[in-house]
Amino acid sequence: MIKFSTVNMENQQELQQLDPQNMLAHIDTLPDQLLNAWDLGQTLPLPDFGTVKNIIVAGMGGSAIGGDLLSAYMRPLADIPVFSHRDYGLPAWARGRETLVICSSHSGNTEETLSSFNKALENGCSVLTLSTGGKLSEIAQKVGAPAWRFNHQGQPRTAVGFSFGILLALVSRLGMIETTQAEILETVNAMKAQQEKIGFSIALHANPARRLAGQLVGRYVSIMAAGENEVVARRWKTQIAELAKAWAQFEALPEVDHNSLAGLQNPEEAVTKVATVFLRSKYDHPRNQLRLDFTKQQCMLAGMPVDEVHASGNSRLAQMWTLLHFGDYVSYYLALHYQVDPTPIEALVALKQFLAGH
Repeated sequence: MIKFSTVNMENQQELQQLDPQNMLAHIDTLPDQLLNAWDLGQTLPLPDFGTVKNIIVAGMGGSAIGGDLLSAYMRPLADIPVFSHRDYGLPAWARGRETLVICSSHSGNTEETLSSFNKALENGCSVLTLSTGGKLSEIAQKVGAPAWRFNHQGQPRTAVGFSFGILLALVSRLGMIETTQAEILETVNAMKAQQEKIGFSIALHANPARRLAGQLVGRYVSIMAAGENEVVARRWKTQIAELAKAWAQFEALPEVDHNSLAGLQNPEEAVTKVATVFLRSKYDHPRNQLRLDFTKQQCMLAGMPVDEVHASGNSRLAQMWTLLHFGDYVSYYLALHYQVDPTPIEALVALKQFLAGH
């Protein structure tokens, strides 16, 4: 077995054994993917939807996270609500042209998302699809709905730059939010600057992401964040699960202080097996900043190992995406610790096989 401490960028043979499908390359190129997605979203054909009063992004897993991120990012900035729908069908209120339903599926074949698309047509909603192709794109073209496509080879979770960046360009073009090229470039540059500190070539003693991953080994992981970064905590949780094949959960402040904080007592032996990571941004509400301090202190007193990660960059967008990118690296390094291939998800394959037979 390969020991994590001996794996380095100079020894490509060791790295290839642990990561034969090169998940690392997807993480390394995420900043450029976000920029490319934004640029692509400026060029795709956009019909006149008329008045749009709300948006639903229907998707699952790695395709849904883009809608989650968009909803969180727009919440303090726009007067148009964005709902992320992770299920079959649509909410009962989703009716009429003033509801824009964006059906996002990396493959274009996700059955829940196809169900949402059909329901949107049935309910007379405005519809747009986002995929690499598949049935979703085919059906959309047949009924005359805009079928936005992007090229990407890899797992849906490695296309988060596309699933968010294209949607951000869409709402910007619709006039729902003001996002400039300068903001995108600042975000991309902040992510790249962070890579110089946490990338794989950076030695363990100087790499905070690798050190954090080491502290999470052998523990259940809880990710906590406030406000709009709740969705980033969710991304950490899903990446730890899918890359490292390790159990994780996420919690949002201030809600966690109204219930979960009381559960730090029992069972004592289980509590001390949980490692908690706090994600922090300068855009956190001042009261939530205090809550983060207090909650961290209470977790420490309960015997939990705790750590915190601070966002970098100046803009709200950069703060969100540097936190997200940091989590992708931590999840990857944790996968190496556990000696697991970070790309395949056997549990999902088994589920699809089961559903196909019923």
